[in-house]
Amino acid sequence: MIRRIYDGTPSIGERLAGADPAALQKYLDEMPDDELRGLYFSWATWGRKEQQVPPGNWRIWMIMAGRGFGKTRSGAEWVRDIAVRDGNARIALVAANMHEARSVMVEGAAGIAAVTPEAEQPIYEPSLRRLRWASGARATLYSAADPDSLRGGEHSHGWCDEIGKRDHAPTGVSTRAEAAWDNLQMGLRAGTRPQVLATTTPRPVPLVQRLVDMDDDGDGTLAITRGTTYANATHLAGAFVGMMTAQYGAGQLGRQELHGELLRDVEGALWSRSLIERCRAEPESREYMRIIIAVDPPASSRGDACGIIAAGLLADGNAHVLADASVDGASPHVWAAAVAKTYTAWKADRVVAEANQGGDMVRSVLQAADMNLPVRLVHARRGKSARAEPVAALYEAGRVFHAGHFGKLEDEMCGLMAGGNYMGPGRSPDRADALVWALTELMLERRVEPRVWAG
Repeated sequence: MIRRIYDGTPSIGERLAGADPAALQKYLDEMPDDELRGLYFSWATWGRKEQQVPPGNWRIWMIMAGRGFGKTRSGAEWVRDIAVRDGNARIALVAANMHEARSVMVEGAAGIAAVTPEAEQPIYEPSLRRLRWASGARATLYSAADPDSLRGGEHSHGWCDEIGKRDHAPTGVSTRAEAAWDNLQMGLRAGTRPQVLATTTPRPVPLVQRLVDMDDDGDGTLAITRGTTYANATHLAGAFVGMMTAQYGAGQLGRQELHGELLRDVEGALWSRSLIERCRAEPESREYMRIIIAVDPPASSRGDACGIIAAGLLADGNAHVLADASVDGASPHVWAAAVAKTYTAWKADRVVAEANQGGDMVRSVLQAADMNLPVRLVHARRGKSARAEPVAALYEAGRVFHAGHFGKLEDEMCGLMAGGNYMGPGRSPDRADALVWALTELMLERRVEPRVWAG
């Protein structure tokens, strides 16, 4: 296996940009127009070292890096180079769905059309889902949501974009994403040296973990390029990099999405990251029968978080985790105000608050923030892990979904151990505990006459 990890070595183009402006301008002014156009579209000049094709006789190249690294650009440039050089190339372009295959891989800001000079632009044939180059090369678009569409076709090359965000719900012996990948592999039998490129942000889903586990084979089949968001910071908005670093850089979500680190599951935890990924729902307008705001009040304001989680019950009996509004190190009146704000924003039915840290105080603080808050106090008679086990079982049964990404909450969930220990971030899983109270109230205990709220 070839493993490549880079820290953002400047490309030739970036070094040129740092040259003396007058000398560089003179050099460009004297260059013939055709050579100037060639320089503009020269990926060997402008692409960073880690974005270039790795050496060796690899069959699979995986670029697993943080957001904004330039993964899509690398894939588009690789396909463009193959199509221009090899008229017999038959390329599969596989995305999570057909819309993304066209809007990202072909027509996106870093897609194939954007990186190709006008004279080399392929013709797109929508009815055939096909790109056709003057050289004779062809590329066909596929959706990983329809794995069977990859059966039967023969390809010499494949580019699979964002393999970590596809449908990883189990379907028989594998996930839909794995089925699409396997069908593509079985069809890579054209040409003399079939190859496939997979680009992805590292997420602990079965397909990504399966490819990474090929590290141990040592047969040169897999080449992995790893990198961070910061490697491409020169070409990203400074405000974006600063905001992402401030918000996520210190947490496990930042390690995954910015630093490009694949976070492995903790053995024995009640939740795994792959389980949570399977239980992911797109944030969208839904009708909820009940909405609960659950609160795990801090024992003190000296750094402890107040867990505040919003969750909604659907008509089919399943639930969505809607928001993590938790606050860190806040005084009682500050976290109570956050609870009241969340209750109002979601038009919730009830606030459920753990009362072990002083029930009367909790109720009075919450109702001081909003006297109309309908507060129900709950008492913990078992440890956090024991209370969490039946809720984790709801996830296993496919009955709870996260309507968004809640990095800090999910980090805590993956640190709650069967048997009672906690191995996640911070001293206590405050957010996860609030989640457990919310879902227990909605799905495991009291039943209240429902009403419908359209969100």
